This record gives sequence, structure tokens and C-alpha cells, in this order.
Amino acid sequence: MKSPSFDFTSAANAIAEDGWCVLPNLLSDMQTRALADECTAMHDAKELLPARTGAARHESGLRGDSTHWFASGTMSAPQQIFVEHLDSLRLALNRSLMLGLVDCESHYAVYRPGAFYARHRDRLRDSDARVLSCVFYLNEDWQEADGGALRIYLADGTTRDIYPDAGNLVMFLSDQFDHEVLPATRDRMSIASWMRQRPLTQLL
Repeated sequence: MKSPSFDFTSAANAIAEDGWCVLPNLLSDMQTRALADECTAMHDAKELLPARTGAARHESGLRGDSTHWFASGTMSAPQQIFVEHLDSLRLALNRSLMLGLVDCESHYAVYRPGAFYARHRDRLRDSDARVLSCVFYLNEDWQEADGGALRIYLADGTTRDIYPDAGNLVMFLSDQFDHEVLPATRDRMSIASWMRQRPLTQLL
């Protein structure tokens, strides 16, 4: 299948200037809904497992979501379409910003009502591979009263709350922004992804 082609100039400019952005309409409504339906079905079939933290994947009270990682060679058609679009974005950001991004990793994440992810930063303590964090939302008809915002802590001391509306992709530099997921009153679904560079320790 031919990779999709988009103009991601505005996203690249926002990352260069602010370190984060929200990119709407990465996928069509039909493609987003197919991912949401698959995520729901996998969650109902108990194919998502309690999430863990850190490179060692420890159980932690810091987060309450369940996840399923996308695995090369076994991805479904909806997952493959998402990965191809994200890869087009990765290549565009490399051309514009010379970030040295070599691949992506992704997983479904489902937060049941009341679940949260405490304030944290995505750059792992013992690895500098993650450069850009991305979250793609799958929730139709989300209202602010439903809660569940992604709260990003900005360098000027303010915060920005981003609600998980279907079709929106949030991106931010992994090593610069603390963030958290606030509790919601309904199931909250997303795909969390990280665009990665080769670890600097491998380049020495």
C-alpha cells in the first residue's frame, strides 16, 4: 500500500516554536472509527493488559490504563493505516526539523471511569530514544464535562488541558513536558505513540 502524503508544515512549525501542537484530522472519520471499534472489541475481550511504567515495565499506582502494543507483522488493517500515516508525519518532521527519528512505537490505551495517569515525563531515565510523544484520540462526542483531559505543563508555569476528541493528534517533545491524564466519567480511548531516535549510547 502506498504511504499517504500530507502537508505537515504547520505541525513542524509548531513543534519548532512551542515544542508541542494539536494536529486535527490525521485520519478520516471512518478510519478513526475503525480503530475505536477495534480498541473497544479488544478491551471487551480482555486483550488489553494493565499498563506498566519505565523501561522495566513495572506495575505502578501512577497509572490506571490498560494497553495493547502494536506488533510489526501482526497489525490489523486499521492499525496498519494509522502506522502508515504516523510514519509519513515522522518523515516530514525529519525533513523539516532534522530530528533523526528512525521509528515509532504505539499502543492502544483505555482508561476506565476514574482512572488516571499521574504527572510524569515520557523520556525514560535510562534511555534517550524517545524524542516526540504522540497521542491520537478515538472518542466520539466527547464533552468537557466528561473530564479526561491531557494536562500539559508548559515552561512558563501554566498548563494546557486538551480533551480527547476523536481524530485529534497531540504531539510534544518527550524530554521537555511533564503531563498527566485526568480522570474521566466514561471510557477514554487513545493510541499512544513515541517517535524515536537511535539511542545516543549506540552512536558513541
